[in-house]
Amino acid sequence: MASSENSTTNIAKDAIVIAEVVHSTAKFDVNQLTKQTPNASSYGDVSSTSNNLVNSRLEFIGVEHQEGITSNVYRSPNGTKYWTHDVCIEDKPVLGMIFDKWEDVVTMYESYAKKAGFSTHLGAMKKLNDVITHRYMMCTRAEYQWIEKAIPVAVPGNSSFIVYEFVESHNHGLVDKHNMDLTRKRRKLSFSDQQFIHKLSLNRIGPAVAHKLQSSLKGGHHNVHDTLEARTVNLQNFFFEFTVISGELRSLFWADDVSKLNYIEFGDVIAFDATYNTNKYNMIFVPFTGVDHHKRCVTFGAGLLYNETVESYKWLLECFLKAHKKQPKLVLTDQDASMKQAVAIVFHESIHRLCMWHIMKKLPSKISSDLLDNTNLRSSIHKLVWNLFITSSMFEENWKLLIDEYDLDDHAWLKDMYAIREQWVPCYFRDIPLCCLMKTTSRCESSNALFKINSNGANTFVQFLLCFDTAIDGQWYNQRKLEFESNTTTPLLLTDLPIERQASEIYTWNIFLEVQKEIFKGKNRCLIANTVEVDGNKVYTVGHTNRRFEVVNEFKVTLDLHDKSVSCSCVGITRIGYLCRHVFFVFRFNQIQRILNQYLPTRWRKNVLPKSVYSISNRYSIDTSEDSILRNEILELNHIFEEYPNEPDYNKKISVIGDLIGQSQPGNILYTAPQGIRNKGCGMSRRLIGPGEKAVEKSKKKNPRLCRTCFKWVTDHDSRNCLEKKKKYDAAVTVVVVAAAAADPATDPGAADPGAADPC
Repeated sequence: MASSENSTTNIAKDAIVIAEVVHSTAKFDVNQLTKQTPNASSYGDVSSTSNNLVNSRLEFIGVEHQEGITSNVYRSPNGTKYWTHDVCIEDKPVLGMIFDKWEDVVTMYESYAKKAGFSTHLGAMKKLNDVITHRYMMCTRAEYQWIEKAIPVAVPGNSSFIVYEFVESHNHGLVDKHNMDLTRKRRKLSFSDQQFIHKLSLNRIGPAVAHKLQSSLKGGHHNVHDTLEARTVNLQNFFFEFTVISGELRSLFWADDVSKLNYIEFGDVIAFDATYNTNKYNMIFVPFTGVDHHKRCVTFGAGLLYNETVESYKWLLECFLKAHKKQPKLVLTDQDASMKQAVAIVFHESIHRLCMWHIMKKLPSKISSDLLDNTNLRSSIHKLVWNLFITSSMFEENWKLLIDEYDLDDHAWLKDMYAIREQWVPCYFRDIPLCCLMKTTSRCESSNALFKINSNGANTFVQFLLCFDTAIDGQWYNQRKLEFESNTTTPLLLTDLPIERQASEIYTWNIFLEVQKEIFKGKNRCLIANTVEVDGNKVYTVGHTNRRFEVVNEFKVTLDLHDKSVSCSCVGITRIGYLCRHVFFVFRFNQIQRILNQYLPTRWRKNVLPKSVYSISNRYSIDTSEDSILRNEILELNHIFEEYPNEPDYNKKISVIGDLIGQSQPGNILYTAPQGIRNKGCGMSRRLIGPGEKAVEKSKKKNPRLCRTCFKWVTDHDSRNCLEKKKKYDAAVTVVVVAAAAADPATDPGAADPGAADPC
């Protein structure tokens, strides 16, 4: 992605320096090269000399190690970072190399790119009198031929190609071998995949579903023995526990190595919620959800429970704590009484927070619709409880004013919610780190929906675990893809401030976009209202303006002039984990051009997770260690020496099922599936409708209106189509007909024939 105009100018200056060094030390006379065939190794000194001169112009930062890739990182005088890969000199392109065919050039450079950690594409082509004289190959991330790695190849004649220029540095991070499938060149479907999707489309199966089917068929879970006991042996650091009562499985919890690594970095705030209809035994599924450094949902583990008692949730949380070794800082749940008691017992060091959405959605059912619809009570309550910038004392004061205004002093539900205000109102959590990361259990609902896409209520435990693995694979793939994009792309810069460039190099893409918004608004939407100096610290009153540049709020920013430490009354660094626009404005005012390390938490940085998370062993749930490979080979050899059966196994149904799920039928069944589980709301032919939903449906009904004909308050008619109006009309027509008959005797049959009136 392109950079801003100013940052592009800086990159151009750095790249021109590199190009000048290369030209001054490694430029060759093409005519001289065509007279004698050079030895490729003899040009190694020239290439290394060029690199030494280039690196002498740059500041060496350090070395980055990835799986199979090692790169040196440099910074130019203008602040641009460059990566050069540490590849053997025999594998690098050498100036002066001669190739007979262009295909040989492509093969050589692509082989080098694979080892170096980038993908290639064909660049520009120069012609003279319709004859090709120069051709370029470069990195797929190249925007300018002199910025990225490129090999200009001179074409002196029709017989050979000569490498006469080689730019080695990249302005983006390199890709390890396990993530090369995410590069632009590798991100394509093979012919077999395209053929598979095409054949399914002929049977009315769309490409999205077809691709999911192909991913499942080609996935790595065929290498897994789908028993949790086998996973503890085959998979590294896999944890699970279960309880059995009278031979029936009652509860189960599991967490793999990737979940544990994610919890180490992102386990400060977690949420969990129960969901139903995921298996045929009606066991309650409880996943634990958090937020990763891309602000995406990440799963820390999951459990299955027999019921939702305090003892069940207590056992589940104890297993979670046993697997992850530390308690979270903040735990988010709904208002379930069993969850609340279990959290208080097990997570005694954590702060328990209730979901705001579950509380606020009850508002229509607890307060009369007439009061909510005809007054500003609803908007006033929402505006008060969702305010992030007020203090607890301000909230309590405004709450009392609101209650007095609408005469709700005796309202029981509002009294109860006010009594537990410290458990759900945001202003009481403003001093807790990352309190704004999750305020509702909506991420739990999102995770539950993700798992239900791949699972249904008819699945057995083995099928459910396979569906769970499929959903987790998709979650890990999205995380790996976002990590790849953060490391290999350059975001668009909106300002010329060095602090924005620093943020783009440190934060992940999604977090940088939020930080960039704060930097931009700090530059364009903030102003200083007042400045005082207290005990050697400068205290700025920063005005926050809207789009019309009207001051809507003011915050106090305190800056220590000695160590440049800063604090803001909006406590943005505590609430969201990065600096706010008010601090960035004060930094710019005092010409502070870099973010201090204490304001750069590791959870929002790139590459915060170890590279093993994206390794093949974790992506395909297999153990690639030497011991595991040797053990698998021994097991395969055992099948060779088995006695050949009289009847082939593939004719037996049980063998087919075993091949499908990757696990043979056990000889002895130790535990059976639970029976007789009844979830909340079961036992009726239709689902239960809560009071909140009833209130919403009731609010959708029409308000009664006064009919001017029948003078009743109704919702099904008005004066135009009132039945009383029709009755009056019919009565009026009858009166008119009778009056006409009385006025004209000839029209009266009785008058025309007196005898007919009395036939007797």
